[in-house]
Amino acid sequence: MNISLIIPTYNEKENIEKLIKKITELKKDIKIYIIDDSINNEISLIASKFENVDYVYRGKKLGRGSAVIDGMKKIISHNSNIIIEMDADFSHHPEEIEKNLEKFIEEKLDLLISSRYMEKSKIINWSFKRKVFSRLSNILAKFFLKVPVSDYTNGYRIYSQRAIKHVIANCGKIGDGFIVLSEILVQLYYNDFKINETSTIFKNRVRGESSVTLSEILKSLLGLFKIWKIKKKIDKNFITNTLL
Repeated sequence: MNISLIIPTYNEKENIEKLIKKITELKKDIKIYIIDDSINNEISLIASKFENVDYVYRGKKLGRGSAVIDGMKKIISHNSNIIIEMDADFSHHPEEIEKNLEKFIEEKLDLLISSRYMEKSKIINWSFKRKVFSRLSNILAKFFLKVPVSDYTNGYRIYSQRAIKHVIANCGKIGDGFIVLSEILVQLYYNDFKINETSTIFKNRVRGESSVTLSEILKSLLGLFKIWKIKKKIDKNFITNTLL
């Protein structure tokens, strides 16, 4: 079984080497793909130290969502069976990879989301304002999109190969930031891919600088309307095909 892992990066020089070492120590057979939107390509020097790392420098900040999809396009040609997505800032614990893979494989899932809002989950080092905003954003997403999960916007996920092929063909057309996470969720759920969640410990960054900006947050909120339209179109196509 071939397992690949996508790490979108933006000015994560302080974190990336430690993260690669941690992932490799935990599971040596994972191929890591770094999709880098940093100001310069200094991370390439770090990536070159590791045989299991493939580095892509995109030259400017094009968005987390498009970085992940670009990583998926690169991975799919290498015939990976399972694809993991995670952030570079240690907000997503590498120690959770093994248990998440076990659940993903055992339940024969197409998408496993590490949810910050399950009963056993925790969020550490977030301000009250950030917690409220994130919670309200997810409640709003659930109200419009009707996917039965608790976390629409956490980018710690595992995908099947067939899910990745669907994402590449259908997602990334409405924005390039975190909104792509919700777009992918809607596309997979309403096209009958098998989805589930697992608990996670989400720890706010203690190194580097956050890549989340107010502009990206506003784009994400506005993007909900576009995803809602995609959902309505999928529903309409399903009803039409059922009646034919």
